[in-house]
Amino acid sequence: MIGIGMGMIIGTINYSIVNVSLPTLAARLETDFAMIQWVLLAFVLTSTTLLLTVARAGDMIGKKKVYLSGLALFTVASLLCGFSPNVGWLIGFRIMQGLGGVMTQALGLAIVTEVFPPEERGMAIGWMGGAISIGLVAGPGVGGLLLGLAGWRWIFWVNVPLGLLAFWVVLRHVPATPPARTGQRFDLAGALILAATLFCFALAMTLGQKKGFGDSLIWGLLLAAVIGLCGFLVVETLVDQPMMNLGMFRNALFSLNLAMGFLVFVTLGGFFIMPFYLELVKGYSPSKTGLLMMVVPAILGLLSIQVGKLTDRVGPRWISLIGLLILAPGLLAVSTLDADTDVWGYIWRMAILGVGFGIFQTPNNSAIMGAAPREHLGVASGLLALSRNLGQSTGLPLFGAVFGALAFSASQPGETAVGLTVSREALVKGIGGAYRMAGLLILVPIVLAVWSWWLDSRMRGKTGI
Repeated sequence: MIGIGMGMIIGTINYSIVNVSLPTLAARLETDFAMIQWVLLAFVLTSTTLLLTVARAGDMIGKKKVYLSGLALFTVASLLCGFSPNVGWLIGFRIMQGLGGVMTQALGLAIVTEVFPPEERGMAIGWMGGAISIGLVAGPGVGGLLLGLAGWRWIFWVNVPLGLLAFWVVLRHVPATPPARTGQRFDLAGALILAATLFCFALAMTLGQKKGFGDSLIWGLLLAAVIGLCGFLVVETLVDQPMMNLGMFRNALFSLNLAMGFLVFVTLGGFFIMPFYLELVKGYSPSKTGLLMMVVPAILGLLSIQVGKLTDRVGPRWISLIGLLILAPGLLAVSTLDADTDVWGYIWRMAILGVGFGIFQTPNNSAIMGAAPREHLGVASGLLALSRNLGQSTGLPLFGAVFGALAFSASQPGETAVGLTVSREALVKGIGGAYRMAGLLILVPIVLAVWSWWLDSRMRGKTGI
């Protein structure tokens, strides 16, 4: 479990580490933003596009084999990224890194669900949920520390020893996971259509942050994604062995919990604007910013295992709701940050977020994986990873747009929110507005959680459980 968890951490942390490092990378590699953004895009598009394809391959040929292949490829690519002589080479190695990363993201939870018995599944998924969450939210902090102390190459090289250790642990201690069924055929048409659909959506969400969502290219990409999704659904209903069993979505508990997870990760898009508050409003150094950004991951690491054990004892249905009910006031509390807030004021606000998310994540993952049939555990795990990626891809531009618009509206003549040369007061207004919107958005998964709880209670009543 430790090896799988390490693989999940390095696979998810990489995105946010590189995101916070883009300005430094542009300066060191002597390139402009139009080119340096492809260092991030190359990884995001590769990993998002191939998630479900890789997950299905794991179901067909063995999850452990695919997972180990991904760890090896990711580790080698990380080493090569650090040696990149220019931005072109770095983008190429990032595509390679994304291909390796998607293999670990897609199959980690599936391996854990298959290996552990149901009575221990909550604890095991708690470990994995903690690893994933720590990876997602620790990136800005770790990236800031590495840039301040060691230089840009180490944001890639830090993955190498972790990747080697994770590979050895998984190879030695994780039991083999044979194919769920023999004689399966790969749904090539469905895989290609879905890959193109996800590519268009992820590219639209990423480019929309810079071009604006009124741009004709963005609308064209979103239209292509909608058409592709419709085509994918048609193909999956016609083929004998579809890549994704659409019958999984007839399980209301599976679908509702998946939707809840997606929406919570959308709200976490606001987390990635916190470095702007800490550095530009409070004037903290990158190293201090990095340390303060570790508040949430530290709490997640402490809570995840204990919440997993509790989930095993009492079930997931009410625990995730409690987490959401804590997240809502936490998001609103963060919206009250201002230029006069001290370090402890920042810490207690972020601690509420960490507690809420830590309580929500493990039972949500457990409910999703527990509702999936064994022959589709890989696809279920891939859908979980896809919901995280699409949630981030949607949340980042959404909250970035709100942050930028409000900061610009509060700025003085001659200031610009695009270049972040605005007053501290304008930045505070932008951050506050973004988190108030997140506090409202979290009401939707709360409603879904209550609905899921009601459905689960009704089903248990009918079966006498």
